[in-house]
Amino acid sequence: MHNSSLSRTPQNVEIVPRNRQFNIEEVLATNWHSNDAFKTAFFDAMSILFPLGEQFFIDSVKEFREKIEDPELQRRVRGFMAQESIHRREHQRYNEILCRARGVPLKKMEAVVERRQEFARTHLRPIQRLSATVALEHLTAILADATFRNPEGLEGAHPEMKALWHWHALEETEHKSVAFDVFVAVDGSTWRRRLSMALVTLEFTQHVIRNMRLLLRDYEGSRMKLWFGGLKFLFGAKGALRGLLRPYLDFYKKDFHPWDHDNRELVSSVMSEFGGGAVNPI
Repeated sequence: MHNSSLSRTPQNVEIVPRNRQFNIEEVLATNWHSNDAFKTAFFDAMSILFPLGEQFFIDSVKEFREKIEDPELQRRVRGFMAQESIHRREHQRYNEILCRARGVPLKKMEAVVERRQEFARTHLRPIQRLSATVALEHLTAILADATFRNPEGLEGAHPEMKALWHWHALEETEHKSVAFDVFVAVDGSTWRRRLSMALVTLEFTQHVIRNMRLLLRDYEGSRMKLWFGGLKFLFGAKGALRGLLRPYLDFYKKDFHPWDHDNRELVSSVMSEFGGGAVNPI
């Protein structure tokens, strides 16, 4: 075991669990993002994945806690688990309110992910589950970065929903290297994390699209116009996800580390909104 990866995490990055709650009961019954069905469904579809996903992340890292010798990494693991637990709680509440308002069974939305996770728990070794977590944490980290780098993505969103997504993105940034550093500390291999990324990228995309289709099942307008406009919103000249390809591909580099993408200065602008000097720039 070694700590070379942990040493690349900036020392002034603190993982601060913020026990936030958001007033979203009435908002989730509406197209809360710009009165636009696609934009709303995109964010809602991701939220559906988070409670199960974050519990999987916690469990995957937890299996290696006794093998971590570095006290600083142990401290960061505790912060990671605390943040993800609060994210899980808040997105579970989000999803329950959303599905009641939209008349969609939450269990049906979660069923495919539950089956995949049960397969992983039964048939994959702990290091494989940790590797999948490392890959998924990178996806959430670059999506969080895009939230701040491309502010147009949340322009027009209800203020409470915008605050919720900023809070989540900020904390994903703070702990973005924890699972990776644990993976390196227990001698996880480069080829394994590369394979995991290729597999989870496909699976994550499939889950989001499936959830969006379920949430948009009653949409009465032109489906072609809806999805064409939606793709422009995501990947157009001012798209919410523009600029993600390079940081995504960097993950496949042999010497990659999540803090190679040092975005402390970018996200520091939202710190005052949530408290805790966690990602202050040098």
